[in-house]
Parts: sequence; C-alpha cells; structure tokens
Amino acid sequence: MSEHIVTSYDAELSRLNRMILEMGGRAESQLAAAVNAFSRRDATLAATIVRQDDYIDALEAEIDDFAVRLLALRQPFAIDLRMVIAAIRIASDIERIADYAANVAKRTIALTKSPPIGPEKVVPRISGMVEAMIRDVLDAFVERDVEKAHAVWRRDSEVDDVYTSLFRELLTYMMEDPRNIGPCTHLLFIAKNIERIGDHTTNIAETIHYLVRGERMVEERPKSDTSSFEVVAPASQGSAPEQGGES
Repeated sequence: MSEHIVTSYDAELSRLNRMILEMGGRAESQLAAAVNAFSRRDATLAATIVRQDDYIDALEAEIDDFAVRLLALRQPFAIDLRMVIAAIRIASDIERIADYAANVAKRTIALTKSPPIGPEKVVPRISGMVEAMIRDVLDAFVERDVEKAHAVWRRDSEVDDVYTSLFRELLTYMMEDPRNIGPCTHLLFIAKNIERIGDHTTNIAETIHYLVRGERMVEERPKSDTSSFEVVAPASQGSAPEQGGES
C-alpha cells in the first residue's frame, strides 16, 4: 500500500484491509466448523454455527459503513478508490460464503436424524478444496498477488468436477432405494452450498485482479458443473442416470 501525506488516511485504509481479513478468516472458520459438525453429526455444534452467522453480517455492515465514510471524506482516486470498491465487493462475497456455511450447518442438523450413507465421505474432501481456496485468495489480497488470485480462480473447475461426480452418485443412491431420498437431498444441498462458496471465492479472485490492475478479467470463467444437465430416467424403467444436455 502506498503512503499518503495524511497518515490517518493510511491508517484508515489499513483498517479496511484488516476488517476484510477478519471477516474472511471468520467465514473460513465457519465453513470448517460446519463441516466438522457434519462429519461428527453434531447437531449442537451445527446450531452454534448457525447463530454465529449474525456476527459476520454485522462485520459486512461495518465495512460498508466505513467504506462509504472513506468515499465521502477522503474522495479517493486510482488504486485507493479501487481498494474501497474492492472492499465492498469482497465483503459482500464473504457474507455470502458465511451464509452458505450456515446453510451447511442447518442441513447437518437435519441429517443427524438419519443414518450415514456412503457419499457423505466426499463432503469433507470438497470442503477442504474450498477452504484452501479461501485461504489462498485472502493471502492474494494481502499480498496484492494477481497470479496467486488467478491460480485460485482456475481451481474452481476442480470443485465443480467433484460436485458433479457427487451429484451423479447421489442420484444413483436415490433411484436404488427411495428411503435414501431424504438424506441424499440434504447432502445435495450441502454439497451445492460448498460449491457456491467456491464460486464466491472465485469472485474475490476477480476483484483482486481489478484492484491491482485496474481492469476486469476478460477471460471466461472456467466452469465444470454439469449437474444442471443431468437427466434421470424413472425408476420403473430400471435405468441408471445418464448425462444429457440441452437440445
């Protein structure tokens, strides 16, 4: 960060950075705790995580208010202006990350009432991938490292691949035994929430590109989630799920 004649201005920009990092760290921890509750089938821990989401919402509001104050009082320009805009965007994405983590905890509470099923083992794997993305993108923000942000951006397709594979496996479980429909539906929502966290982390990577280079990314975002195109044959036909596409 460049230094300004008015030292209090530098202190305010530094504070904005710290607020983003605190919010991001708490959201990452919330996801890790939600998946821990899921793995342990701990409804009490899951309920605690749901309640903690209010604190992250309050942090976003604080960042928004502080950023607006900076815009009004300091009238920043160039990279300082981009920093304030980036902070607002990143805070919004982190708030959504925390919301999805809370949703994982909510679904976990419902799942504790059902016996475990095989595909559950994939959830900690996909979550571990996304948690690493969050850590790396926050590091990229601190270091203003565009290449590190780009690396996170590209990894989102790997998360999509794992999610799509799990989606297909859960469809098979539901078709083989209707008693699996309830728990598999909760698992689908949990996995989708984690996949969406990956998308918001990718948004942050794009914002870092804008912050450092002063331009939007023009490269098309890599996406490998094909679950929207899955076609399931009725169980009475005895068919397995097959991949289809739009005509």
